[in-house]
Amino acid sequence: MKKSQIDPKPVYFERYIDTVDDVELAAAFEDSRRQLRSLDEKRLTALGDAVPAPGKWTIREIFQHLIDWERVLGYRALLYARIDGAVAQDLDTALMAEGLAAGRRSVAALIDELLLVRASTAALFASFDERMLMRRGTAWKYEISVLAVGFTIVGHQLHHLRIVEEQYYPLAR
Repeated sequence: MKKSQIDPKPVYFERYIDTVDDVELAAAFEDSRRQLRSLDEKRLTALGDAVPAPGKWTIREIFQHLIDWERVLGYRALLYARIDGAVAQDLDTALMAEGLAAGRRSVAALIDELLLVRASTAALFASFDERMLMRRGTAWKYEISVLAVGFTIVGHQLHHLRIVEEQYYPLAR
């Protein structure tokens, strides 16, 4: 199913979904994997713990955040696909960030893990039929369809990698 088939369009997650082209979800997942495989690990590693402003995450923390939230969102998609109208437990992004401990891991290891998680997520979504993709659940106070969760996952990566390109890469010049 394509992004244009999302109904309803979730208010909070729209900022991620809107970054993705109107393509089939499977194609969006494949494009996102290509993007991850094309990253310049040496350039990312060279950034070390540099941040564009106080309180911002390091490169490794950004990748750990992507891994963690893809797992959370994948669980939510599974929950909603199986139980239409389910309500997922709220999670505090700030509290989750405090426990990242990404600094002990290499950029390469984090990208490898994200690629594995993405492959698993793509397989999960491939197992859903159209009826399941249109089922809805609630995350925080927002209703969202399984299809919208899939495009949120892809858009979340695009959002953060755009920030890396615009705000982090200039630090290495």
